[in-house]
Amino acid sequence: MENELKKIMAIDPGAERIGVAISDFTATIANPITVIKHVQRNKDAEQIVKIALENSVKLIIIGQAFYSNGEPNPSGRKSARLADAIMQITDIPVILWDEHESTQLARKARKEMGVKKKKQITHMDDLAATIILQSYLDSLSKNASYSNNLLEP
Repeated sequence: MENELKKIMAIDPGAERIGVAISDFTATIANPITVIKHVQRNKDAEQIVKIALENSVKLIIIGQAFYSNGEPNPSGRKSARLADAIMQITDIPVILWDEHESTQLARKARKEMGVKKKKQITHMDDLAATIILQSYLDSLSKNASYSNNLLEP
């Protein structure tokens, strides 16, 4: 359908919490949605897919961390395994996306928003997921290869 609206979801997987962000229907603006408590990879995948289905998501982006040489670091390899677990239980496409400095950018954003220093140390997983998603969405508009059938840059 040419006029079909598309929502994209981003995941910032962490050791204790998983940040979730979802785009608007035009796949232009990223918004933080929730934070999921990390339990176990397959259970996390089930929760992520449930949120995706509830929100009519057409694509799931998983933040992946890399070493400076371009190889996934241990956290990045965990992201890949989470992506695999998600793909086992849904037909929604899943893409791994470089989460370069998303948590640091989330901290900086909180500081610039005037959040008191004491509150800045709380979890920022949903904000980090929002930064990952906005990075992906921005790449779509830069590459101009976005189409109604393909959500990859």
